[in-house]
Amino acid sequence: MAIEAILPTIGTIVITGLIDAINPCTIGTLILLISVMLVAQKSMKNFLLLGSLYIFAVFITYLLAGLGLIYFFAAIPLRISEYLSIAIGSIIVAVGIIEIKDYFWYGKGFSLAIPHSFAKKLDKYASRLTVPGVIFLGIFVSAVELPCTGAPYLAIITILSRFFDFTALLLLVLYNVIFILPLIIILLLVSAGKKLHVIKRWKHENRAYMRLAIGLMLIAMGWLMILIANLTINLG
Repeated sequence: MAIEAILPTIGTIVITGLIDAINPCTIGTLILLISVMLVAQKSMKNFLLLGSLYIFAVFITYLLAGLGLIYFFAAIPLRISEYLSIAIGSIIVAVGIIEIKDYFWYGKGFSLAIPHSFAKKLDKYASRLTVPGVIFLGIFVSAVELPCTGAPYLAIITILSRFFDFTALLLLVLYNVIFILPLIIILLLVSAGKKLHVIKRWKHENRAYMRLAIGLMLIAMGWLMILIANLTINLG
């Protein structure tokens, strides 16, 4: 018997976005860019301009990628999309288990992280402190960090694609705004005089808890997708 449920859509978006936003991969790349800018002794005006352009590039790239995937999922026939949702939900549960594994045994076995070859390229691209350079860096980072950050976003996209309308579009925009909030906060803190090494230490000390929170959220989202797909839960 199916359970009729009105999902707390805004609550789901906000909570998932906040947990996804504290992902160590996303925060770590911004810290790298800020470190380069501080070494280059950029003026405060240039510091805020370049940092803001980088964050905006991440926002636009994720938003456009989300819209593209929603269009793709919405075009798939319903019968096929049900099986696809179950498959995606199962993958997201598996990713959540890997994230929880990293809470207990970080760095042992398979972990979700930016590939080492791409990490080297990030160092090179981050040194290009020009407007086109930081915009390209934001786009590049958004693409290569998907193994690290993509699972929560994919879950939200899959759910929104089932009934995509203007409200769903606004929810997608809201998710991406929430996703970049920690980046904005870090940029403003450093511009206000907060020492970058303090933020780095905070990230390192809380990395395991970030992984745990992401893992638990992914398992819940993955199971929710599976239950929706097999009609155990009906969106109301």
